[in-house]
Amino acid sequence: MKDSSALFGVLDVQSVLYSFSKDKHPSIEIKMPGANINSWPENVGIVAMEIYFPSQYVDQTELEKFDGIPAGKYTIGLGQDKMGFCSDREDVHSLCLTVVQNLMQRNNIKPSDIGRLEVGTETIIDKSKSVKSVLMQLFQEEDNTDMEGIDTTNACYGGTNALFNSVNWVESSSWNGKYALVVCGDIAVYATGPARCTGGAGAIAMLVGPNAAAILDRGVRASHMEHVYDFYKPDLSSEYPVVDGALSIKCYLKALDKCYQRYKTKALSTYHQGSSFTMADVDSFCFHTPFCKLVQKSVARLMFNDFIASPDNPKYAEVSAFRDVNPEESYSNKDLEKAFVKASAEVFAKKTQPSLKIANQVGNMYTPSVYGSLCSYISSNDVASLANKRAVLFSYGSGLASSMYSVRFSEDTTPGSPLTKLVASLADLNTRLESRRKVEPSLFSDAMKLREDTHHQAPYTPVGDLSSLFPGTWYLASVDEKHRRKYEVAGYTNGHQKC
Repeated sequence: MKDSSALFGVLDVQSVLYSFSKDKHPSIEIKMPGANINSWPENVGIVAMEIYFPSQYVDQTELEKFDGIPAGKYTIGLGQDKMGFCSDREDVHSLCLTVVQNLMQRNNIKPSDIGRLEVGTETIIDKSKSVKSVLMQLFQEEDNTDMEGIDTTNACYGGTNALFNSVNWVESSSWNGKYALVVCGDIAVYATGPARCTGGAGAIAMLVGPNAAAILDRGVRASHMEHVYDFYKPDLSSEYPVVDGALSIKCYLKALDKCYQRYKTKALSTYHQGSSFTMADVDSFCFHTPFCKLVQKSVARLMFNDFIASPDNPKYAEVSAFRDVNPEESYSNKDLEKAFVKASAEVFAKKTQPSLKIANQVGNMYTPSVYGSLCSYISSNDVASLANKRAVLFSYGSGLASSMYSVRFSEDTTPGSPLTKLVASLADLNTRLESRRKVEPSLFSDAMKLREDTHHQAPYTPVGDLSSLFPGTWYLASVDEKHRRKYEVAGYTNGHQKC
């Protein structure tokens, strides 16, 4: 039986910027919830978070020129500056292996500390074998195989479903006193054309348990589910989706309306004291982010909902002309959209823009997207600023599934508290983003073509440059004639570790 340091190897911290050395990337001790499971667990939520994104990106301004479209289309029109992407050395398995390994290393979590593991993803490599089963190689060498959970899939929503399931498990009679681990990972790629610039890639892992840093509010989850073909992947031989862009945006905003209206009703009957509930009663809003401009419009949409509920309120005087607009027609009313974007600009700048760092710099990560927003928000604040604050999250997956819910940050700001540790673990986010390598648009295009040509090819030996990977990154070493994938770990002093 190997200990966790042997399982995960030793990093070469001398040769790379992105490292887990104590001075730049300190490990953080997380204590087990405890063996006493006879009492109801309190303050269940996110104890720790870890994010991984590719080590390379394409600049959206340069991509505009390469694609031959007007300057500002991607950067101003969509609100995107950079887009992370993977070479053929990375797939959804390697992304998730990397982020789980990093979370466990940085928080001194032993494989035996995990009692449940669930993965949210829409990046399907195998129609039978789950990503979760691939992740079990990180746990089975210590004989921790008594672990519930499996993959859950519905476009970008799967990670939220995995989080809800994990919180429910901790709060149930099935809980065994251990942590749940939620993993979200995807590679978002599109065919050549107007949607390609909205891609991205990444993975996020969340440790779920009692006495959390970000506590999920009880009794306020609000969902909207519907049958619609706005974005789907019917061609199982291709990574590319079929997208109806205009319909998808309308579905997103309609789902946002439904969830927000239901969330407000539930908040009034639970934690909120008062006769009404508006955006003013929330400290931050974090959204699933296909592109940043849609989030700005979403904040405007929330204000429109508050306005419709109280049209005579003097604070809405500048938009009073829209009080009689038909709700269904409002989705295509550009004058209304512009007016509410302007009216909500201050709210957006204060309560949402800080959460868009990852989305702006990495792109749409699909299932991890809304949690990238949460990571960005946390990293933009200090412990004192977050304490006892509430963030509302909106999760959306095409097809469609959506939910709005909220987390309340712990009020404990003492050294060593869960909130202090969570903030410390994300403090280097800017450094990690800045350590990436910029790739020319032509090489990005070549990488997309290579993925397209070799998707599900077997046998196959990837050709991507290993030296460009962050140290500690799991990568695809080979695919044999039976489509069995082998992975190794880059950047260790003891050589590449095979699995």
